[in-house]
Amino acid sequence: MKSCLGIELGSTRIKAMTIDSDFRPISSGDHTWASRYENGIWTYPLEEVWTGLKTALSKVEERESIAAAGVSAMMHGYLAFDKNWNLLTPFRTWQNTITGPAAAELTELFGFNIPQRWSIAHLYQAVLNREEHVSQIAHITTLAGYVHYMLTGVNAVGIGEASGMFPIDSTVLDYDAGMMAKFDQLPSVTDLPWKLQDLLPKVLSSGEAAGTLTEQGSVLLESLLPAGIPFAPPEGDAGTGMTATNAVAPRTGNVSAGTSIFSMVVLEKPLKTVHEEIDLVTTPAGAPVAMVHCNNCTNDTNAWVSVLGEAARLFGANPTTGELYTKLYEKSLEGDPDCGGVLVCNYLAGEGVTHMNAGRPLAARTPESQFTLANFFKAQLYATMSTLKIGMDILAEEGVAIDSLTGHGGLFKTPVVGQSYLAAACNASVTCMETAGEGGPYGMALLAAYTLRKSEGESLEDYLSRRVFAGAAGTTVQPSAALAEGFNRYIQRYKALLEVERAAVKHL
Repeated sequence: MKSCLGIELGSTRIKAMTIDSDFRPISSGDHTWASRYENGIWTYPLEEVWTGLKTALSKVEERESIAAAGVSAMMHGYLAFDKNWNLLTPFRTWQNTITGPAAAELTELFGFNIPQRWSIAHLYQAVLNREEHVSQIAHITTLAGYVHYMLTGVNAVGIGEASGMFPIDSTVLDYDAGMMAKFDQLPSVTDLPWKLQDLLPKVLSSGEAAGTLTEQGSVLLESLLPAGIPFAPPEGDAGTGMTATNAVAPRTGNVSAGTSIFSMVVLEKPLKTVHEEIDLVTTPAGAPVAMVHCNNCTNDTNAWVSVLGEAARLFGANPTTGELYTKLYEKSLEGDPDCGGVLVCNYLAGEGVTHMNAGRPLAARTPESQFTLANFFKAQLYATMSTLKIGMDILAEEGVAIDSLTGHGGLFKTPVVGQSYLAAACNASVTCMETAGEGGPYGMALLAAYTLRKSEGESLEDYLSRRVFAGAAGTTVQPSAALAEGFNRYIQRYKALLEVERAAVKHL
């Protein structure tokens, strides 16, 4: 039986998954890793990319039968190399909020929102900082693009991934030429020995051939995969999330919720206004998408689950991690719709949507708040999506129509709970499929399988809706009026709490 392999280098795990010819997950492996904060930069050592990838692949069964593969990774960030592909400065991840001046200047120059985490913002900030490595740059790419190049020798990224590097013109499925010319004409750029076009990887759309695993790539993986496997264009976690949830058609969207949380809504028409809180990216097929990306989601909740597990063990109980999450999530359903006045800000890192350059996790309440475990944990879960709601409310004010949202990622592993709160936050129905917890590697495996079928002339939208997800099992939750009203009351207090957060960042 031939299978397709999806690889994802996520924020907390490197994952590998195979699917069969009916698109069902059949085997998987993973490796846990974590970003490091070194010299003011959130980074990962590239050496661990390869040790982690080999660990994950070693757990995948029947690797010799893989018919196609693809690499996905956390989007954005900055990897700069010289002409010999030597890394010039440590990998700068999406978590960094160190490119404010560059992002603001480019947003004004292009008339198009450039978020701080985008590759072009990192490049231009390095130019403005007069960093020594800038004159030596021959290539910039993303983590997925780097791994793909090392495995295949092809310096390219999928169009969804490319849209987190530099703005895309969806009419030509390539970087926006007019904006690129404006960048090259910036006074601080004109004297540099390169043009932007020469630094960026080639743009490929879903289904296009993106090379095969080379002998050198196979050796790099210690022959865990045989040379010759065709690869799909490498994509970011946003594109694989859309694919994994069948959310690539206009008026559909998905929310990916794990270490970070972001929504992707496929647009029928352009937004009327430039919003700093909204990114404009694309589907893996190049259709325009409004993205609300938030750096903070489950990390603070995970820390509280760990502490509460410690407390349980003091009394001789020994619940598994899964039991802890399930019980606490379900307990939150007993809480008041507005969390009884209990408030949580879950910022460990800075947050672009709310213009915060650093984070300090906070729990706050007034003397009259109803401080119960149910309210506290409901506030924890509301906090995972409160910043997202602020961005989604902007889309609602723009008149963006959403017929359905699909949730995937760790926040939705406990049935119904996360769905109910997200439906209330976004005032839209939320569906979770049986594969909701699979996320990125599953989506990448589906894109790898699509590469084998593209010659049949089937669009990505039709491939997903007619082949992959036709009759797929899942649950749909409609927004509760009481929860939606409670969440709206909560979000007004949450916005006030952000002023406390700013003071905490300043003084703590």
